[in-house]
Amino acid sequence: MAERQAAMKQVTVFGGAGFIGRHLVARLAAQGIAVRVAVRDAAGAGFLRPMGDVGQITPVRANITNNDDVAAAVDGVDAVVNLVGILFSRGRQGFEAIHRDGAARIARKSKEAGVERLLHMSALGASLRSPSRYAWSKAAGEEAVREAFEGATIVRPSVVFGPDDDFFNRFAALARLLPALPVFGCPMPSFHDGAIDIYGDGGTKFQPVYVGDVADAMVTCFQRRDAVGKTYELGGPAVYSFKALMDLVLQVTDRKCLLMPVPFWVASFQALFLELLPTPPLTRDQVTLLKSDNIVTGELPTLESLDVTPTAAEVILPTYLDRFRRGGRFHGAQPA
Repeated sequence: MAERQAAMKQVTVFGGAGFIGRHLVARLAAQGIAVRVAVRDAAGAGFLRPMGDVGQITPVRANITNNDDVAAAVDGVDAVVNLVGILFSRGRQGFEAIHRDGAARIARKSKEAGVERLLHMSALGASLRSPSRYAWSKAAGEEAVREAFEGATIVRPSVVFGPDDDFFNRFAALARLLPALPVFGCPMPSFHDGAIDIYGDGGTKFQPVYVGDVADAMVTCFQRRDAVGKTYELGGPAVYSFKALMDLVLQVTDRKCLLMPVPFWVASFQALFLELLPTPPLTRDQVTLLKSDNIVTGELPTLESLDVTPTAAEVILPTYLDRFRRGGRFHGAQPA
C-alpha cells in the first residue's frame, strides 16, 4: 500500500476557475483544505466560494507572467497546483510565455516560499521533438518545472470531457447548426473490395478522460508520497478515432449529420483563415497537433496507478449533451 502524505492545510490552485480547476477546488474543499484560487479575474471566480465553508475558498488576483503576483499567491501554503494553459498563441499570451515561462515562474517561486508539494498539469503528447508549438511548449514547461522544483508531480491528461468541456460541447453545438461534422486526418478516398473507403482508420486517435477522474487523480497525488517526482499519463478506458467520437456525439444528441472527411492539408488551409478570428476554432498549430494520436504510451503510470478507475465517455456524455438533442432535452425520454 502506498505511503500517505501528511495532511495539507492550504493549497494554491493557479487557473482554479477553469473547467478542470473548479472540479479540483471542490474536491480539495471537501477534504477540509483551505483553497487559494489564483486567477487573473478574482471577482469572476467568486462562483467557487459556495463550494466550501465560509472563507475556505479565496480567489486572489494573480498573473503568472508577474513575479510579485506569483510570489504572493504561493506565500504560506503547503502545496501548489498549476492548471494554466492556452489552446492558441497570441501576442504576449503565447505558448512559451504561459506554458514554459509561466510554469517555471510558479515552480521557482513555490520553491523559494518553501512549498512542500507542486503539481503541474501538462498534456498528453508533450514532446520537445514535436513540430507543434503547443506540444513543444508543454514539454518545455515540464522541463523547466523539474529544474526549478525537484520532486514536482506532473500529470498529462488526454482530451478531458465533462460538463462545460470545450470538445464534445463544441461538436454537439455544431451538429445542431450544420449539415456535416468534420473528421480530421482521413486519407484520400480509396477503393477496397469494390467499395469506396473515405474514412480510412477514422482519423486521429484519442483517449478521452473524465474531468472527475482527473481531479481525483490530482488529489490522490497529494495524498501519496510515492507520487513525488513522477509523471502520470491520464487517459480514459477506451481509444476512439475522430470519426468514432463524432459518431458518439451524433448518437447521444440524436442528430443525423453527415461526417465529412477532412485531410490535414485541407484543415491547414481552413485554419489559415480561421486563426485570424478573436477566438479561433482551429489553428494551423492545432492541425499539426492532430497529426499525432493523443493516447497513453504505456511507458508511464496512469490513472490505475493512482487507484482511479477510468470512467467511460458513454456513461457521462448523455448527462450533459442531452441539451443538444433533436427536439430538446427530453425528446425521446420514456415516462417513469
